[in-house]
Amino acid sequence: MKGSVLKFILLISLALNLSILATAGYLYHRQTGYWISPFGMKMAKNRFIFEDLSLSPEQMGAMKVRALRFRAEIDRDRLAVSQKRREVVARMRADLPDIAAINAVIGEINALQGEMQKKIAAHMLEEKALLGPEQQKKFLDLIEKAMSGGGQAGCLAAGEQ
Repeated sequence: MKGSVLKFILLISLALNLSILATAGYLYHRQTGYWISPFGMKMAKNRFIFEDLSLSPEQMGAMKVRALRFRAEIDRDRLAVSQKRREVVARMRADLPDIAAINAVIGEINALQGEMQKKIAAHMLEEKALLGPEQQKKFLDLIEKAMSGGGQAGCLAAGEQ
């Protein structure tokens, strides 16, 4: 009797562990397939906002190459901001927090975010320059829609990507 109860408990434990492992794998796979745009929109990594434009194959190729480089650069910047945010929290945990040091790190965060905004604006202008007049209008309309579509403009934490 005791042996069968132990076997039953082990079987339940095994099933529980397997279900937790499967769930973790599924969630990891689901998260890694997305990228957060500079406008806070969650997009598939292989999807680009400019795909909604009527682009020539040459335009599409050039824009994808630039977009992939841009995404990598913005992701590095987001990671740096996220690390600075963690530094602020770590400094706040001190028994006697140094307000001046906390404010200095906040200033660094502001500077990083300002640089990100400049990079985003420069990237959008570079992309716009590759387009014809009608495409430019639609491109800017898509950007405006993305910026006002409920996504938080700015920098999300690395874990939120």
